[in-house]
Amino acid sequence: MKKKTSKTKETIKEYTSLIFFAFILTSSIIQGSRIPTGSMMNTILIGDQIMVNKLAYNLTTPRNIPYTDIRLPHYTFNLFGDPERNDIVVFEFPGEQNELYDTEFDSYVKRCVGEPGDKVEIIDRVLFVNDKEFPIPAKIRYAKMGTEKRGISDQRIFPKNAGWNGDNYGPIIIPKKGEIVNLTTENIEQYRKIINLEYGKEVVTVSGNRILVNGKETDTYKVKKDQYFMIGDNRDNSWDSRYWGFVSRDNIVGQPLFVYFSWDSDIPFSQFGKLLGSIRWNRIGKIL
Repeated sequence: MKKKTSKTKETIKEYTSLIFFAFILTSSIIQGSRIPTGSMMNTILIGDQIMVNKLAYNLTTPRNIPYTDIRLPHYTFNLFGDPERNDIVVFEFPGEQNELYDTEFDSYVKRCVGEPGDKVEIIDRVLFVNDKEFPIPAKIRYAKMGTEKRGISDQRIFPKNAGWNGDNYGPIIIPKKGEIVNLTTENIEQYRKIINLEYGKEVVTVSGNRILVNGKETDTYKVKKDQYFMIGDNRDNSWDSRYWGFVSRDNIVGQPLFVYFSWDSDIPFSQFGKLLGSIRWNRIGKIL
């Protein structure tokens, strides 16, 4: 009886070790991710399942309990460099511009078009970074025929009340770590979320012409973390930094490596035969 009990304990110990190793592997080193939206079409397609290199920029302790939205206190060690312009980046969605953070734990994939300190501007759909035209992605996609003219305001655009739209946007300067920015009632919406996130709570209030941070009146703020600007290659159907704002360096997860499987995920599983026939064999193994 003792021998059987001992063997059971040993088996449990082995499985526990395997589970722990798999947890560390998928949370800190490499993981698979399914693409549910078309924001990066035609570079990355809906239904692509990609492998993500989580060591591309950081070594990070687990951010959440796998397959749940339960967040964990985590530490990020920036050991391998920072995202650069034109990198395709996987990051934790920071939430809408009116949210402190996203209530669900979602990973987004976009193209990094702006690094800390860069000036980003879109003029009649053409993207400029630091007054130079940004390289056009090989598979960039536009869904609509016309262009929203400058002066036509899209109320979804970041920052709130900027008067911009997705085709004519900015100019906007991306905040960088250590920078001291001037705060005014005209530009506070550009910095409100950054400040709130860095405090970990809602601390910014505006009273008449006065700006208060954590209860103290101020007209400056020292940025604590580098910020990035992300845009999808499917420019007219991408929910990106134009709408919800900057991505903090802490939110960067990694880089997509390759497509390990791809099929038309819009086909319901009940039509398995049709779904199986939709496998995109030419995309399997595609380097991203």
